[in-house]
Amino acid sequence: MNAAAINSAEPSKKTLSDTKPTPAGIRLQVLLDRAHFSPGEIDGKFGENAKKALRAYEKAQQLATSDEVGTDVWAKLASDDRPVITSYAISDKDVAGPFLRKLPAKMEAMKDLPKLAYTSAREGLAEKFHMSEDLLSALNPGRHFDRAGETIAVIDTGADQSPEKAAKVEVDKNRQTVQLFDKSNALIGFYPATVGSEEKPSPSGTLKVTEIDRNPTYRYNPDYHFKGVHSRKPFTIKPGPNNPVGTMWINLSADGYGIHGTPFPGRVSKSESHGCIRLTNWDAERVAELVSKGTPVTFVDDTK
Repeated sequence: MNAAAINSAEPSKKTLSDTKPTPAGIRLQVLLDRAHFSPGEIDGKFGENAKKALRAYEKAQQLATSDEVGTDVWAKLASDDRPVITSYAISDKDVAGPFLRKLPAKMEAMKDLPKLAYTSAREGLAEKFHMSEDLLSALNPGRHFDRAGETIAVIDTGADQSPEKAAKVEVDKNRQTVQLFDKSNALIGFYPATVGSEEKPSPSGTLKVTEIDRNPTYRYNPDYHFKGVHSRKPFTIKPGPNNPVGTMWINLSADGYGIHGTPFPGRVSKSESHGCIRLTNWDAERVAELVSKGTPVTFVDDTK
């Protein structure tokens, strides 16, 4: 698992795995991520989120959709021949903190913290480069992530040029995805998501974006009656990447609903939400760049 092997890897049935990271899995995920078809957290595995992104990219390129990386789709992805692994010198800012000793499991325990910061420099670096912490460690055996000046191997997240603003957003409650379309109805962005739960399902129909709030303060309303939250009084949780809604809140025109980030990128589309649409922090930030106040957001339940 080194930069040379990853930068030259080509995906196939033999070189991809849904249970362990491989060089081909890393390169495939990075190229999809750069093309605005996000696999979520880059972990090197050919899991369901990576397969969702691949199918969406194939559809956008008007190719037959498949869970296998065919020659046609790979030719398009690999036309971006820039290395996917690069070197990065850890900066003073990366290690400055302050870091949380531990992220509390319960919301009520978060309300008195001055900032919902990262728990370590490693967590911050992994998120900065759209990676899982495990993959970051695997690429840098023996390296120390809390030392400024240390050079480490990271994902080169340099995306393709950002597409034009989205004309509409579609949230698929069944497939757990967010898709962005331009004025010609072309698919210009795709993101795996966690969309609602049985306890608190997401809304139906079409809403609109009403506000975009970076580094939001989280406000808990006891009328929500979230499972595991016992407070009968409203409370707030300070901003930070480990805030319950992460680094971005895109408010929708239904009380209490929005598209937002998360402190747990590895759980996206693998868990449940409190009715909102949960993305990785970096994907929520990318969506925020492509929508505006008034952008329609349609909820569908596509079971086909």
